[in-house]
Amino acid sequence: MSANRARITKSAQAFRSIGEAAGELGLETHVIRYWETKFTKDVRPIKRADGRRMFRPQDLDALRAIQILVHEKGMTLKGAKALLAEQGVEAVLSGAATLGTSPARELQKTVADAFAGDASDGSDDGQRERLEDTLVELTDLKARLDAIRQKRAA
Repeated sequence: MSANRARITKSAQAFRSIGEAAGELGLETHVIRYWETKFTKDVRPIKRADGRRMFRPQDLDALRAIQILVHEKGMTLKGAKALLAEQGVEAVLSGAATLGTSPARELQKTVADAFAGDASDGSDDGQRERLEDTLVELTDLKARLDAIRQKRAA
C-alpha cells in the first residue's frame, strides 16, 4: 500500500501533512514546527481534531519564502520576519524583495572584499590598507552600537 501512496501526486491546492511539506521543501519537520512558532502571521496550518497539522498552499509559500531568506540569503529569523511583514511572501518568491543595506551588511561586503584581495594590486600594502579601513569602520560601528545600548539602558 505504501508503494501506491508514493505514486499519488497531490494537486497544488491540496493540503499537506507536515511530513509531506517537509519532503517537498527539503526541510526537517522540527524546523517547520519551529518556524511555525516564529512566523505566526504567515504560517498557520489547520490542526485536525487528532492534532495533526495540515498545511495550506499559502502556508507552503510562506515556508518557501522563509527558506529562501534564511538558507539562501543568510538572514536571521528576526530579519526574515521583518522583511516578510514589510514586503510580503509574494515579493520574496518572485525575487522582487529588496534586502536593506544596513551598516553591518556593507561591512560584511567590505571585509569580504578585503580578504579576497585585488588582483590588479598585487601587493600586501593594498590589502593591509583595506583591512585598516575595515578596522576603522568596525570601531565606528561598535561605538554607534554602544551609544544605542546606553540610550536604551537609560
